[in-house]
Amino acid sequence: MTRLSICDRGPAAPCPEPFNMAAHVLAKGQATPDKVALAILGLGRAERWSYARLEAAVRGTATGLMQAGLVPGDIVLMRLGNTVEFPLAYLGAIAAGLVPVPSSAQLTAPEVARLIEITRPASILLGDGVACPETRLPVLDQAALLAMRDLPAADYHMGDPDRPAYIVFTSGTSGTPRAVEHAHRAIWARQMMHTGWYGLGSDDRLLHAGAFNWTFTLGTGLMDPWTAGATALIPAEGVPLTSLPLLLKRHEATLFAAAPGIYRKLLSDHPVLHLPKLRHGLAAGEKLSDRIRDEWREATGLEIHEAFGMSEISTFLSGCPADPAAPGTLGRPQPGRRVAILGEDGAPVPLGEDGTIAVDLADPGLMRGYLNAPEATAARMSGDWFLTGDLGRMDEDGAITYRGRSGDMMNAGGYRVSPAEVEAALSDLPGVTEIAVTEIEVKEDASVIAAFYTGTEQDPLTLSSLAAQRLARYKQPRIWQHCDALPRNSNGKLQRPALRALWEKTP
Repeated sequence: MTRLSICDRGPAAPCPEPFNMAAHVLAKGQATPDKVALAILGLGRAERWSYARLEAAVRGTATGLMQAGLVPGDIVLMRLGNTVEFPLAYLGAIAAGLVPVPSSAQLTAPEVARLIEITRPASILLGDGVACPETRLPVLDQAALLAMRDLPAADYHMGDPDRPAYIVFTSGTSGTPRAVEHAHRAIWARQMMHTGWYGLGSDDRLLHAGAFNWTFTLGTGLMDPWTAGATALIPAEGVPLTSLPLLLKRHEATLFAAAPGIYRKLLSDHPVLHLPKLRHGLAAGEKLSDRIRDEWREATGLEIHEAFGMSEISTFLSGCPADPAAPGTLGRPQPGRRVAILGEDGAPVPLGEDGTIAVDLADPGLMRGYLNAPEATAARMSGDWFLTGDLGRMDEDGAITYRGRSGDMMNAGGYRVSPAEVEAALSDLPGVTEIAVTEIEVKEDASVIAAFYTGTEQDPLTLSSLAAQRLARYKQPRIWQHCDALPRNSNGKLQRPALRALWEKTP
């Protein structure tokens, strides 16, 4: 009998009721009030926050926000810089029953105006020097937020775990960014990552290389360590990436989390890394290449465990210390997840066939929906499944091989070709540091695969010869273009559509 591409790791534990996300994040730390919850790492000194100080500041901020006239259910847009004020305001808002919207400090005023139009916030939390358009909305500045830390502690606003807790925006790599509304239960669901990806315990010291105001940092770097009663380590603003090995060693980090590009940079500057307390690395945000994984293992003797996810559900596929990902795969669905590979008819395909990666609609980490966009939300649902828009292939153990975004699939001579497959095959070409491929229309009704690469500029004939040894002819790039850097968004994700613009600019 044909086995279908469904992996069911059993149901997740139900979220308790009533519930508040911020209360859950800080609950375990109440047993160790003097323990360091957060250390902000400078080159000369570190700013340390105990669990008692952290919770007092969060609950004081909740009091201040309510004194400012905000009420549960109000949306607040966060325009704050890379400072500790970001997580304090984020958790303080959630503690009060408000719905914060984290946003990148790199956004311009016109971009922020669009966020305001979409989310219709009741107030804006505005940091010093952070762009924001002129508005009639109430604005709470950084000085006001700073003063709130010392106010009396508010009670946590408890309620239905399915009510809105926060809103994040998609990266926009596959189209227009959308506002994703998450429930308080989302933090409860993240416990599946603690065992299914991190191997996280209360004794860990997790250093995340990202800024406070990045959602990857908020989740993996702060919320999850605090939920586990562990210590979060965050580099201070302005600390160069080249100093990360020093900080990892000096502050005895046991786990290190970063986007693949950070690992790439570290390895280019440090071919050998001695990190005696580190157990393993964690990577997410974009596909981790086998080359980076192998070079990290050679430099440190340690593994990188990769996770795959998206704004709508966070990470749900991963390898972990107890269940490492099979070579070339993203890993398996985490315990508590039910994941399938669906065909164009919406039904699971046989094992080993390509299709759309889909997650059960009952997953507690799944979004409530796109804010004020029911049609867009419905378009991502098919029967019992949420459609990720990513392509994959499942093996007999439930491990999934990534095959790219559905909209990124290339058509070369009538064959459908996955960019991820081509990039994986060419990632270790001599002299090439990064490579990305896409389909280019060279004339009407004629498209070819084009490869864009960084590193040493080389003869296209040499590169074509090497590609011919690794790929079927229809998968081989016909155009090779050297560039100084691949186009990426502010979170380091590859902007594949922008590759075509690079080719069009070529004389």
